[in-house]
Amino acid sequence: MVIEQPRRPEPMTFTLPTGTDPASVRARVVAMEKLLERSFTIPGVNMPVGLDALIGLVPVLGEIVTTAMGAYIIWEARNLGLSKWKLARMGANVLFDTAIGAIPLVGDAVDLVFRSNTKNLKIILKHIDKHHPETRVIEGRT
Repeated sequence: MVIEQPRRPEPMTFTLPTGTDPASVRARVVAMEKLLERSFTIPGVNMPVGLDALIGLVPVLGEIVTTAMGAYIIWEARNLGLSKWKLARMGANVLFDTAIGAIPLVGDAVDLVFRSNTKNLKIILKHIDKHHPETRVIEGRT
């Protein structure tokens, strides 16, 4: 009698494109925003939470790390050719999130509500959809 061993699940692989084309930038920025703002869901209230809120719990280092990650999104936007006005708005979003997040306890609560990276993603996607319509992604429900 031959007993079959259960197959091991395939390891999950996740790769991001490394190109400078708008479609690659879109994929990277969407992934970064999801990581920072919507990585996990709080059970019971079904509220999405990301690393921005979790890392922000660490007093000084957390704000430095999340600000750097937010600055990366702005850097990608700059490489896409967004106007200085839009880049300034995005910088103000990150700056406000950093300043409020530096306040103990209050800043951690505000991090759950004010999602600077989501606001910045909307600015970038609006630009990409207008100037590079071939990169649009149509998402359906399954």
